[in-house]
Amino acid sequence: MGQIKFEKAMQRLEQIVEDLEKGELDIDKSLEIFEEGIKMSRVCSKKLSEAEAKIEKLTQNQSGELVTELFPVEDEDDTKN
Repeated sequence: MGQIKFEKAMQRLEQIVEDLEKGELDIDKSLEIFEEGIKMSRVCSKKLSEAEAKIEKLTQNQSGELVTELFPVEDEDDTKN
């Protein structure tokens, strides 16, 4: 299996939670998809950690200090035109 994208893993995880919450599955199927859910959770966690590390690296200044920069926020009046 190739690398799964974050969005796909998150989508599958949400479906697994929904299925488990319904309580209609037998114990074997519940355990099977629970295990899959744990894997999807780990994929999501890993992807988020990688993204965080990349963002930190990109926001370091030349001396290696983290620099906090705010994203520009559009004025609501500008978006209505």
